[in-house]
Amino acid sequence: MFFLGLEVNLSFSHDMDDEYEKLFRRLNPPRVVIDNESCKNATVVRVDSANKHGILLEVVQVLTDLNLNITKAYISSDGGGSWMSLGPESCFISSVRSVGVKPSMDHTAIELTGSDRPGLLSEVSAVLTHLKCNVLNAEVWTHNTRAAAVMQVTEEETGSAITDPERLSRIKELLCNVLKGSNKSRGAKTVVSHGVTHTERRLHQMMFADRDYERSDDEVLDENQRPNVSVVNWYDKYYSVVTIRSKDRPKLLFDTVCTLTDMEYVVFHANIDAEGRRLIRHIDGSPVKSDAERQRVIQCLEAAIERRVSEGLKLELCTTDRIGLLSDVTRIFRENSLTVTRAEVTTRDGKAINTFYVRDASGYPVDAKTIDSIRQ
Repeated sequence: MFFLGLEVNLSFSHDMDDEYEKLFRRLNPPRVVIDNESCKNATVVRVDSANKHGILLEVVQVLTDLNLNITKAYISSDGGGSWMSLGPESCFISSVRSVGVKPSMDHTAIELTGSDRPGLLSEVSAVLTHLKCNVLNAEVWTHNTRAAAVMQVTEEETGSAITDPERLSRIKELLCNVLKGSNKSRGAKTVVSHGVTHTERRLHQMMFADRDYERSDDEVLDENQRPNVSVVNWYDKYYSVVTIRSKDRPKLLFDTVCTLTDMEYVVFHANIDAEGRRLIRHIDGSPVKSDAERQRVIQCLEAAIERRVSEGLKLELCTTDRIGLLSDVTRIFRENSLTVTRAEVTTRDGKAINTFYVRDASGYPVDAKTIDSIRQ
């Protein structure tokens, strides 16, 4: 620990907080060590950095984006740790919304949230095709009767971002009408921007903001399919202990850290292995304060894990990309009474690489004849 003496005047600038944060980062640069010797079947990554709200999410996000599977993790704000250690807590807080966002004029990003129903993706795709918008990339999640999507689109004629304000307003209006459908109890939302967002990060934020974790009292859940989440306060009352038991899969740590960050909890200690245990508290230093708050944490973490669970039959499509392809494919699903529970749509070098998870709209297993018809 050291002290730095500075001669300053008493004038104050709105940018002073940003300058302090930049100075702090220069004085305390992060240290990353890649170790392939300590473990025979894994690479150990040690990260030491100044601790701030959202830093754990940023580190996990980078590792996840590199397609690295985090099998074990030890996280501590006190220093040390086999995979990651976070340094002393600082007073600087950055907006998690800014993670992965950069200006771009290559495409227009459209974020959609609304009520899920059979044929929704088909209707959205049809509207975009009608408006002469080409879908470059898209990811769609559904959970607990809600749907969220992040789509990157361009002008059909120019292949560039859509910039005309009137066209953007028209696109938002028509898509909102589709998302609302006949459900008046829950709203729909369409946001258009020219930023490059981290798609999965935004989907978590959007569904959390849309309260997809809320369930009706009469809803019957299969307890065997639900993740096991518990929250108890530590003996000294400074921390709350969150224990998560779930079927392991890639991005599980990313999904849970996203939600804890959005709920403004800080992970001070964690041991991620066969069962994940995390010591958390609010960014103001307080633990979980009430039973109602405890239940909300449990519900939100369950939802974070369940959002990525891909229910239904997995269908993969690789073909030459063309305008209206997504609309045509999803129309075939709708005509065969299938609903899309999750979708990943990408285009690369003139090729469309799409993955859809579908199930029968009535809840029954997908018939083999239907699968053959779809493939044809």
